[in-house]
Amino acid sequence: MGHRGLHSAERVAEYTSAGQWGDETMDGLFRARVAAAPGRLAVVDPANKADLTGTPPRRLTWRELDEEVTGLADVLLSHGVGAGDVVGLQMPNTVELVTAYLACWRLGAVVSPLPAQYREHEVTELGRLAGFTAYLTVDRLGDRSPVREICGVKDALPALRTVFAYGEDLPEGVVAAVPVPGARERVEAYAAEHPADPNDCVTICWTSGTESTPKGVPRTHYDWLAICWATVDAPRLTADDVLLNPFPMVNMAGINGMFLPWLRVGGVLVQHHPFDLPTFLRQIAEEKATYTVAPPALLSMLLARPELLAATDLGSLRVLGSGSAPLPPAMVRGWQEKHGIGVINFFGSNEGIALLTDPHDVPDPEQRARYFPRYGVPGVEWTSRVSKWVSVRLVDDATGKEVTEPGVPGELRIKGPTIFPGYLGGANLASPFDEDGYLRTGDVFEIAGEDGRFLRYVDRAKDLVIRGGMNIAPAELEDLLSAHPAVAEVSVVGYPDEILGERVCAVVVPAEGAAPTLEDLVSHLRDRRIASFKLPERLELRSSLPRNPIGKVLKRDLREELM
Repeated sequence: MGHRGLHSAERVAEYTSAGQWGDETMDGLFRARVAAAPGRLAVVDPANKADLTGTPPRRLTWRELDEEVTGLADVLLSHGVGAGDVVGLQMPNTVELVTAYLACWRLGAVVSPLPAQYREHEVTELGRLAGFTAYLTVDRLGDRSPVREICGVKDALPALRTVFAYGEDLPEGVVAAVPVPGARERVEAYAAEHPADPNDCVTICWTSGTESTPKGVPRTHYDWLAICWATVDAPRLTADDVLLNPFPMVNMAGINGMFLPWLRVGGVLVQHHPFDLPTFLRQIAEEKATYTVAPPALLSMLLARPELLAATDLGSLRVLGSGSAPLPPAMVRGWQEKHGIGVINFFGSNEGIALLTDPHDVPDPEQRARYFPRYGVPGVEWTSRVSKWVSVRLVDDATGKEVTEPGVPGELRIKGPTIFPGYLGGANLASPFDEDGYLRTGDVFEIAGEDGRFLRYVDRAKDLVIRGGMNIAPAELEDLLSAHPAVAEVSVVGYPDEILGERVCAVVVPAEGAAPTLEDLVSHLRDRRIASFKLPERLELRSSLPRNPIGKVLKRDLREELM
């Protein structure tokens, strides 16, 4: 697949003439931030970075960050990475991860970020799909060595030419991410000869849908820079904000929730990884964070344990964001009444949905927890500029007719400048768009509230488990588990957890005479080198799985049994 001109000429004309897309690029935005405040603090490492990568945490100004970006861009360029190349990126949330994105974008390369937890199984699969020509990682991540993992599977990735890494202990043939003198002149000359087009691909993220194979989600400067206004406007971000980022910068939550809004307004980005509650609370206090995001289960738990919050100075926090699961109204109300902090309710996806209910538009915490904006209702105004750009509708799955009555469930469909151009290799996949060009989200909502101004989330038609904000496709685990000789049938579902939101349960019908244990199944999956966050933490044995008349497993029934 080419990585230039992803949106059709008709879409580009429509959204540029409406002023919703412009000539901005990621590198242009970064350069503007550097020029505006070169000496101001820009980015801060996780407090526990030494435990994570063996290197001390750092704090960089915009000028210092620009120097590192230019230096890394030169290393990549001198080893053959240039415009249109796809760079696999597997790093924890650190200053270097920010540098890596910006260095690739300075050259016009495409970043395909992978969660730090991914292992050889996922890296090989996604590297083949995206055609990684380069890979950038670290020598150490806790007790693992991601650079040795990628070197071990390099032969399985025919397009992969060069592996780059941060760190000291690098295998033979790996290029160290250490700049050499003269970088700026070479990089600026290359950038001038290869100007970015806003319709070029800048990222390929990965979505865990209902299929066992993840789908690549290419995005351009155009649609990323449009959707990031949603996450700038809802928390009312300015250059004075300090953003504490606990979500991995690998998909919509981390990139559009934190990274791009920071790039847009020019505040301070404080990185956090992996999630650790004492470190998180300490960073809020020490860095004077004004805005952060957290899963609803965590925010509920903190309210239920006031002794944790009493020991933390929350005085700097203006607003919180939360999502990936329905928000309990009591949690939203509790933060507002006890701490004076409004919680923004997020509903987003890699493909480009951005429904945000914020405290300015919806002051009532009960409504804010339950509802999302239904953009386009006559006479109803929302303050986010995205509300005027995006068109939403609900469609009855059975009849194909638009739903206009309150309380009737329908699939959310959405259209506008925030939406991606289509899946990687889309010619071989079913189109995610309907005949009117709306994205079929697979998520079920209903119209609610006075004068139908809201949407209420009903169900996840896409059968995902969301564990601590990370999407897990049950189909992938079911495929792998069904190969175990002791498994006759298997269904994978989520069950509630007060910290992570959900954990993974395997419901298994054993093969005749077999008695599989959780340890057996986890060991089987570990042998397949999959990411550890996907591993089941519970096993239920059944004589049969509940099915509907056409044989489909009734996962909702299983989930209810596990509550």
